[in-house]
Amino acid sequence: MTEASEKTKQRPALEELLFGLFLAALAGGVFYATRRLSVGTAGDMGPGYVPQAISWGMLLFGLFFVGRSFVIPGERILPPCWRALILIPLAAAVFSLLVMKAGLAIASFLCMLVASAASSETRPLEILVFSLFISAGSVLLFVRALSLPVPIFPW
Repeated sequence: MTEASEKTKQRPALEELLFGLFLAALAGGVFYATRRLSVGTAGDMGPGYVPQAISWGMLLFGLFFVGRSFVIPGERILPPCWRALILIPLAAAVFSLLVMKAGLAIASFLCMLVASAASSETRPLEILVFSLFISAGSVLLFVRALSLPVPIFPW
């Protein structure tokens, strides 16, 4: 096959196609979950009005992205970053397991350390400084400003 004929043979943009199908499937799931709720009218909204209105928007965006995937040229999807897929949920687990036992300051600091390790572009000193600032900001916001009953430290 020549290079010119290779360029004319385009495949769908797979990322756009998959995102559109995901939105359409999510909208279908919401439609199914709210099928027994009354929708009502704009003047007299029922409990299913807003979820179904948002689902219609999601469905339209999904169809838009599916259609767009066949118009723009497709490129190869890069493989997933496994480090981030593992460390970001791990950071959330570290926070949720430690927040009541070790306190908000330590839990948020360790959570930021684990989450920052998901990127290969961060530097250790930046991670430490940023984690300290986020931890201090979390304590000031949630414990001091919002008065949430969360321990700051374990002692």
